[in-house]
Amino acid sequence: MENPINLIAGLGVVPVIAIERASDAVPLADALLEGGLPVAEITFRTQAAADVLAAIRDARPELCIGAGTILDKGSLKRAIDCGARFALAPGYDPEIVEAAKAASLPFCPGIMTPTDLTLASARGVRLAKFFPAGVAGGPKALSGIAAPFAHLGMRFIPTGGVTEATIGEWLAVKQVIAVGGTWIAKTEDIREGRFAEISRNAAAAVKTAKEALEKRA
Repeated sequence: MENPINLIAGLGVVPVIAIERASDAVPLADALLEGGLPVAEITFRTQAAADVLAAIRDARPELCIGAGTILDKGSLKRAIDCGARFALAPGYDPEIVEAAKAASLPFCPGIMTPTDLTLASARGVRLAKFFPAGVAGGPKALSGIAAPFAHLGMRFIPTGGVTEATIGEWLAVKQVIAVGGTWIAKTEDIREGRFAEISRNAAAAVKTAKEALEKRA
């Protein structure tokens, strides 16, 4: 089975999804797969998150599922038990970093400042979520924050305020392996059953990210 981080880096984009009903899990998975996007971050912002992970794991194992908004070790354990192959958080908590490491789960804690990055890198973190990316200053800010840590091989997944129109700007930063996007599968689109729209959004994001990665190469 492919390493999830390698898969994400190859795609250049991860859909960040808050889904309210487990019954929508498989239709969502099918929409993403149809759009050529075989990965999803299911955020633990809803009560359904763990059940959604389990439903996709069981019915659509070809979709690489991860858990987002992991704020405590209990959520991390539930995510792992329900099939998450990677996880992310909006901030840095050393206890969660260590728990993920003990479980051999690729984990991407959130950072926004050089101080955050100093603390995370000291714990062995080499892949961080830059969040909230837009509010934090965009690609130029990340380039400046990342520069003193370049020798450590730090890599980033900017999330929060990223749009399809800005994918290219983010992926032009060589330390960025992928962007996280909430626009691909919005909560309201899932709620209203607009899965064809989600497929179109996924396909467009994959195309844009591919072009940006090819340009960078």
